[in-house]
Amino acid sequence: MTKRGYHHGNLKQALIESALSLIEDKGPTGFTLSEAAKTAGVTPAAVYRHFQGREDLIAEAARQGFDMFADLMQYAYDTGQPSALAAFEATGRAYLAFARKHPGHYIAMFESGISLNRTPELSLAANRAKDVLEKAAADLSQHIPPEKRPPASMFSAHIWAMSHGVVELYARNTGASSPFPPEDLLESGIGIYLRGLGLVPQDD
Repeated sequence: MTKRGYHHGNLKQALIESALSLIEDKGPTGFTLSEAAKTAGVTPAAVYRHFQGREDLIAEAARQGFDMFADLMQYAYDTGQPSALAAFEATGRAYLAFARKHPGHYIAMFESGISLNRTPELSLAANRAKDVLEKAAADLSQHIPPEKRPPASMFSAHIWAMSHGVVELYARNTGASSPFPPEDLLESGIGIYLRGLGLVPQDD
């Protein structure tokens, strides 16, 4: 196997990409640092140039994932403007799209057991993604009478949980089956929630 990283300055990223591949194949606890090094084409000792252990490697993969996720969520929010409803619904769809396109990152972010507070950089990236959805919820909440308006943080947390549930049950090949595509489940679920808040018309 060709040795990489030392001469091209990409050792750290090569290890992260190796970890992502192994995470997809074996899960976040199903591989060792030695396996990650072998997949990257470097010696096991080279890993310790950048990471003290497997958890540090997974945490960095999660941080990169949250940065990508936040960018995607922001793009979805922006493309939905100036409609607060369209912007909000777009962020929900972006969640599902990200999980499908970047399964290794998704697992590192949400299924690895790594604390989001493990590093300041990971916490910052995770909060940036959360803030986009909360901003979208806050915009949409302005259309609800103040006495009936839930906190934007609660509103966004409900939608985040719904999106996460659809992904985990029906979009991650867990064996659970549904007569409806995950996209339809998520869209209808968000629609029911928004109707309950009076943000979209009731069905006739």
